[in-house]
Amino acid sequence: MNKTGNTAGGRERLPPVKVLSGQLRTAESRGTADSGDGFVIKLGRGRTLLVSLVWMQGTVMDVQLDRNTVLLMDETGTFAVQGVNNIPKGKPCLSQGKYVMVMGVIQAVSPEPVIRAVKMADLSELAALHRRMWKLEVEDLQQILT
Repeated sequence: MNKTGNTAGGRERLPPVKVLSGQLRTAESRGTADSGDGFVIKLGRGRTLLVSLVWMQGTVMDVQLDRNTVLLMDETGTFAVQGVNNIPKGKPCLSQGKYVMVMGVIQAVSPEPVIRAVKMADLSELAALHRRMWKLEVEDLQQILT
């Protein structure tokens, strides 16, 4: 797998990986959140995948603009997204009930996954389709990467 994108200090960051919140909840750290070493998620049958930048989708459950955070829920549980006030064009996504995509860097995995947003997009217009396809997309990409 090719690594793409530089981080501070010239370190390479892995490309974004589609994941479910339940997978992050059981992930193991490869260092501190600030180290950029990422987390290892277990995929079953002895397969693992190193992730640090993730692509997730879910329904907005709670918006806390004063805390710069939203709470999202996918089919495997909830996860928090920080830094939402700083995302260009992210404001339309910040309404309860919207179905959104978020790309971000993992900050914590337990007790609840927390990611720092890099990008958000509103997928509400075709939410039923996106919800149905999401788990299949996650599984497909993870099979390709392992």
